[in-house]
Amino acid sequence: MAIGDKTATVFGGGGFIGRHLVRRLARTGAVIRVPTRHAARVKVVRTAGVVGQVVPEMIDVFDDAELAAAIQGADMVVNLIGILYETRRDSFVKVHEELPGRIARLAADLGVERLVHVSALGASADSRAKYARTKAAGETAVRAFFPEATILRPSTVFGPEDDFFNRFASMSLLSPALPLIGGGATRFQPVYVGDVADAIMAALERADAPGRTYELGGPTVLTFRQLMEKIMAETGRHRLLVPVPWGLAHLLASIAEWAPGAPPLTRDQVELLKRDNIVSGQAPGLSDLGIRATAPEVILPTYLDRFRPGGRFNKESRV
Repeated sequence: MAIGDKTATVFGGGGFIGRHLVRRLARTGAVIRVPTRHAARVKVVRTAGVVGQVVPEMIDVFDDAELAAAIQGADMVVNLIGILYETRRDSFVKVHEELPGRIARLAADLGVERLVHVSALGASADSRAKYARTKAAGETAVRAFFPEATILRPSTVFGPEDDFFNRFASMSLLSPALPLIGGGATRFQPVYVGDVADAIMAALERADAPGRTYELGGPTVLTFRQLMEKIMAETGRHRLLVPVPWGLAHLLASIAEWAPGAPPLTRDQVELLKRDNIVSGQAPGLSDLGIRATAPEVILPTYLDRFRPGGRFNKESRV
């Protein structure tokens, strides 16, 4: 499918993955709508294309009429909306399960050609983590209304604006220790945000992508402990790695959930950490979309260097 003369609606276009995707879509010449509840989040993408090419739209995504208006006339729809923790306003069921189903239903009713839904690696109906269960339910809802949708399941996504490596690197600025939840043995397969954006583009363009589910993982499998060690190596800040047993992690999370703003840890996230976050090998992946996975070692130095003692321009702190 040629993208250049098309219109794309990108839900979550102002977010971490969305910003990279919008820039790629803009280079094709496509008109891109970015529906949002938060105008400030999409300011950065307005300059991704020529004047009038990237169009932010203030809508309530939980209102069917406004949702339909954002989809009406679009040739392609991408759903990137997701949350890492629940709030009084947004629950996992509401955001991960109900919203994808409504987007898929309206996309089918309004004649959208391509729908790409970004879920998460580890989505499973039998998971003890509500995050993973609702991600799986959202995939089921999408398939029910739009069977030819392409579903992408990325592992932990890394890049300059990520919420994983940046969070722990920030923690290392003040804390003499970094926690190893459950002992740090959980395995991850971090995938670069640019590769995920390229995967979405391929899913929109390739003739063999509709109706398939892809698992997106990077070229390296690393334990939680190894990820913390990489952060210390890149920042030049050597911290004590403290194993935190599962029971204690649950207790600490139950307290952290009461923290104002974004909680540093939730009980649901502890449950997620009990399962490895790596591709199964039973589903197509990045290589099947024509993408060569980027190793963390290539990208991490480009943004974690700002956490080095004395800042990124202090050559003496580099390791």
